[in-house]
Amino acid sequence: MLKIHFSGEDILRTRVAPAADPVWELVLSLHVLQGRNRDPLTAHWRRTVSRGLRQDAASEQLRLLFALNPPRGYFPDFLTPYASVDGFEAGLDALRHTPTELLHRDLSLLAAETQLPSSAAALARGDVAALHHLAGSMEQYRSLAISPYWSRIQAAVAADRARRARALLDGGVAGLLTSLRPAMRWEDGVLEVRNYPHSREMHLDGRGLLLVPSFFCAGTPVALLDPALPPVLVYPVDRLGGLASADRIGAAPSGAARDSLAALLGRTRAAVLQASDEGCTTGEVARQLNISPAAASQHATVLRNAGLLVSHRERNSVLHTLTPLGRAMLDA
Repeated sequence: MLKIHFSGEDILRTRVAPAADPVWELVLSLHVLQGRNRDPLTAHWRRTVSRGLRQDAASEQLRLLFALNPPRGYFPDFLTPYASVDGFEAGLDALRHTPTELLHRDLSLLAAETQLPSSAAALARGDVAALHHLAGSMEQYRSLAISPYWSRIQAAVAADRARRARALLDGGVAGLLTSLRPAMRWEDGVLEVRNYPHSREMHLDGRGLLLVPSFFCAGTPVALLDPALPPVLVYPVDRLGGLASADRIGAAPSGAARDSLAALLGRTRAAVLQASDEGCTTGEVARQLNISPAAASQHATVLRNAGLLVSHRERNSVLHTLTPLGRAMLDA
């Protein structure tokens, strides 16, 4: 079990990442791709990416990247720099400038558990060319495995953020941390992460905690090993139907498209779908559309059964957010 200890100052500085973190999603997707767990929500993605890697003549260049990310156990902290909260390019730039002592320490820890290719030696020495090669491999892998699915990943993370924002508004930071159950338990200033592979104690020491909702985090939340690094906890989100196919690139929504959506779903259900774009409770839907709560609940149930909404009960209310399919219908 992982126990994270909060002071009053830590509670004030705890926050949720502003969006899906592209570097964390890339790294954790490598674990999912190589793992034995045949999750049906990522099965199509695994087949498509694996086929693309076999067809890619340059896939041998990815060998070190895969070796640094075994399907289970330790993986280096330097692969997921804190700067990635500001985007993929910021994260890669931080990775290219990783201090040599951190590279050597992290790779020595990994080498104790995993056999590494010879190219890891240059990386452990802080060789600039090796760092740039690793960053290039990450860009190559991202174009195949992450970018075609990015809006679906973002939609799942946005839906989770809406749920956490509601918990924060209703119950403060304690409400936010309590909403992370059942994988975690908040009690008496300590956040306990159940089923963590190692017993650890993490003291935030006034730095607060960055919570990173992640599509590719598989089951157990992930924390960095180095206590000197900014505290981060990556946790899994509801995958909202998974990655059945790559995203379709289309035109921006138009008035005619919205009219078509209303013709397909009915104007009230189309309005419920639009109201749920940023997350909305049944009561809020009823007030916005001037319909009864029972009618709002009935329309939400139809949309949920059609795979367009996902609903989470929080205390006495139900929060509705869009699935990737629902967002695709709204946008297209």
